Amino acid sequence: MLDEEIEEEKKDIIRRYRRLLRHAKPLLKDGDAKIIKKAFHTSMEAHKNMRRKSGEPYIFHPLAVAQICVEEIGLGTTSIVCALMHDVVEDTETSLADVEYLFGKKVAKIIDGLTKISGVFDQGTSQQAENFRKMLLTLSDDVRVILIKLADRLHNMRTLESMPHDKQLKIASETSYIYAPLAHRLGLYTIKSEMEDLCLKYTDSEVYEEISNKINATKSVRNKFIRNFIRPLKDELDKLGMNYQIKGRPKSIHSILSKMRKQNVPFEEVFDLFAIRIIIDAPLHKEKALCWQVYSIVTDYYQPNPDRLRDWISIPKANGYESLHSTVMSDVGQWVEVQIRTMRMDEIAEKGYAAHWKYKENKGGRDDSGLEMWISKVRDILEQSDTSAIEFVSDFRSNLYNEEVFVFTPKGDLMTLPHGATALDFAFDIHSEVGAHCIGAKVNQKLVPLNYELKNGDQVEILTSKKQKPTEDWLKIVVSSRAKSKIKDSLKEEKKIFSNEGKEIIRRKLKQMKLPYDQEILEQMTAFFNVKTPTDLYYMVGKGKIDHTELKQFREKKKEVKKKATLKVIENAEHPKEVSPAENKDLLVIGENTDYLDYKLARCCNPIPGDDVFGFVTVSDGIKIHRTNCPNGAELLSNYGYRVIKAKWTARHDIAFLAGLNIIGTDRIGIISDVSNVISSELKVNMRSMSITTDNGIFEGEIQLYVDDTQHLDQLIRKLEEIQGVVNVSRCN
Repeated sequence: MLDEEIEEEKKDIIRRYRRLLRHAKPLLKDGDAKIIKKAFHTSMEAHKNMRRKSGEPYIFHPLAVAQICVEEIGLGTTSIVCALMHDVVEDTETSLADVEYLFGKKVAKIIDGLTKISGVFDQGTSQQAENFRKMLLTLSDDVRVILIKLADRLHNMRTLESMPHDKQLKIASETSYIYAPLAHRLGLYTIKSEMEDLCLKYTDSEVYEEISNKINATKSVRNKFIRNFIRPLKDELDKLGMNYQIKGRPKSIHSILSKMRKQNVPFEEVFDLFAIRIIIDAPLHKEKALCWQVYSIVTDYYQPNPDRLRDWISIPKANGYESLHSTVMSDVGQWVEVQIRTMRMDEIAEKGYAAHWKYKENKGGRDDSGLEMWISKVRDILEQSDTSAIEFVSDFRSNLYNEEVFVFTPKGDLMTLPHGATALDFAFDIHSEVGAHCIGAKVNQKLVPLNYELKNGDQVEILTSKKQKPTEDWLKIVVSSRAKSKIKDSLKEEKKIFSNEGKEIIRRKLKQMKLPYDQEILEQMTAFFNVKTPTDLYYMVGKGKIDHTELKQFREKKKEVKKKATLKVIENAEHPKEVSPAENKDLLVIGENTDYLDYKLARCCNPIPGDDVFGFVTVSDGIKIHRTNCPNGAELLSNYGYRVIKAKWTARHDIAFLAGLNIIGTDRIGIISDVSNVISSELKVNMRSMSITTDNGIFEGEIQLYVDDTQHLDQLIRKLEEIQGVVNVSRCN
């Protein structure tokens, strides 16, 4: 590099560091600036010869992470120090002992939680899941580990363009699978929305660009609409002498896409494309009354939708979110979501957990925060859980995005449970012993079974019997992590006995079959018997659910399997070996080498030529090809990145591929005939099946047909949308 460029880089680093200090200044106490300076220089020295994929000095990254911690999450000095130092143990010669010597035990413990696990992992385990588990376990000690990790992941997502496409896909999938739901649960809505949009940008770029362009194209019209909408509201608020802000913004791209898919409508028909936020300055004791007063003003001018009123002020969400939401009809016939909240509520909505603690400690906020109660429950689950890393992450994740249901005890105490919770979940939430002996419940004085799904406002009384004990079927009834964990604990001892018996039976049988008792054979057996883990396999055999005859069937199946050429897959997804394009053996070209490679198109997403795809090496079914936006893709890429290979389509295709279309429109005589003619006669496409239902003049249907590639499918969709009465045609998985 030229001397001038080096000098400019140094100036840029100092500018970024000073910007960090400016934003941190209101949070700093005596001596804090010196500690931050020491962390900055330590990190700078450790990373001095390192550069990111973009070519920038590596120090830009820890500085950016620290900036997010301060500016967007509201964390203090300890977090700034940890953010600046978060990669030094993992990527440089600096050890954890060095960090502890320089900055103390607290900083060292947080950085340890942020450092990935290194070493060799047994086949069948997931390094990604183990790292998630290690990070999540720190919730028991210090939530700041999670918050700094979210800042780190957000900056990685913002700078993902410089990474190769397969890395983009893996990182984006991990983010959508665990980090965005985690941000949601910790109340960081802005970060969660940005993460979701950036994930979409890399996993489904065409859809992202399409919605983004439509939002930008309507910007000037939208701004004019917002000005007209808020004008009468501002006049009324000014008359009352309120100190307030009004913000108008479009919904996130991911949110709009979710609505389009959920309601099966095009972009133009999403009825609340943007939201108006009214933020008032109000003392704590008057917050509720003043928010409802503002709501009254809004509904004086605009008709509200009675089904779209959400009062999260009286009963805040479990992550501490408080706000009053209503969807109202504007005077030009367009639905608008209006959010009413105070400045305190807005800061908690933007900065989540960190802001909650600021108000709790400094301003006498509520002590019984739903967020703190959730973290307390999580700690309880984490401390008891000894499941596999993948199962652990899956259980944990299942409770991140769930909305809440609010129910009452017989004495009238309010309890918050995940949406979909049953009477059995409620029993375990009271106490593990109550749950273990639960035989039923009374809901609103009526007797209901264990699997009764609770509704908002239900009053629940649990019925117990000392003779009752948990069964495996209970795991299908409950949805909360707490209940699942307690049931698994109760079943563990019984399962342990049967598992040990099953293990011995399998050892003996494999010896008789002259097959080795090793990890590979066990994985093949778990896949053959369609169970999740070897432990489940041992239990099924010990319990007699898999008998000796079925074990022989596995041996026969093993003999039938043809020897196929193996495909070299990079085992360590975290530190892949660099290979030149000519040597790139982990690239599968779909449509070639069919005699040598055992691959299939995944049924969950039915990829066709032209789709962005990846290959996934299964245990016993060869390679499965998935679309990058496959509903199962995020989980596969997050937990099993080391089994994912790059894949692309060959230029020629001699076979047709199965694709599905959803079609909706207004019913009329002859419309089915017109649809069939376009498909079969005009475009010469073979149909596999067509299912159409009509109801009150509206028809909906699904068509399964064979196409050459995505261009062929797009042409077909355009032709179908030209038919009179057809409202929308979209691809389905």
